Amino acid sequence: MEKQIVRKNSSVSEAVSSLLVAIGLALVIRTIVVQAFFIPSGSMEDSLLVGDYLLANKFVYGAPVDVPFTSVSLFRLPRIRDPKPGDIVIFRSPIEADKDLIKRCVAVGGQTVLVKDKTLFVDGKPFVNPPLAKYTDSRIFNGFDGNLRDNFGPYVVPEDHYFMMGDNRDNSFDSRYWLAVPDELIKGQAMSIYWSWAPDVSGPYYSGPESLPQVLFGWFVKLPSRIRMERLGNVII
Repeated sequence: MEKQIVRKNSSVSEAVSSLLVAIGLALVIRTIVVQAFFIPSGSMEDSLLVGDYLLANKFVYGAPVDVPFTSVSLFRLPRIRDPKPGDIVIFRSPIEADKDLIKRCVAVGGQTVLVKDKTLFVDGKPFVNPPLAKYTDSRIFNGFDGNLRDNFGPYVVPEDHYFMMGDNRDNSFDSRYWLAVPDELIKGQAMSIYWSWAPDVSGPYYSGPESLPQVLFGWFVKLPSRIRMERLGNVII
């Protein structure tokens, strides 16, 4: 009987140890290597869609090591390379410290950015639009009224800063409004989409405990049609 108790205690101890090791490895991977992100807005359409879940490579830019489950950064690991124009980058918002954003880097420190009647110029040359970038508003704002969407600059990006813009150029709150992003806010490079589903725009929606059965039934019925199978596993460019 005593041997059985010892064996049982040993098994429990091994299981707990394995669980703690697994949790520790998951935290290390999340902190240093990759992290999952969700796209909540349409500012990167049609490159990234609302409802896309993606993995970000944190290692390539030198992952910031934060206190677990906080936004407090302890230090940054050595990086493989700096963000460059064309990269889709995840970074901490310059104006909302608890919020992560995802945009495309269009210019780096020392380069001059100019937006003229919606056309983006970097160092005097037109920036080649990404394949799925788009403009949805034919109006052109001159910038004199404070709306810098269509006419901005010229602006020289400070050293160790990055100018970020959404691919949905007419519907993106980005560096045209809050200027370049400092290097210390960079978190990772968008890597691939591991899950994607279209938002539920038809309901029914939760309005109290009595609505829960109807909401759950509608969720299961519509789930197959909401999954964007063609996006699963796509490499982000």
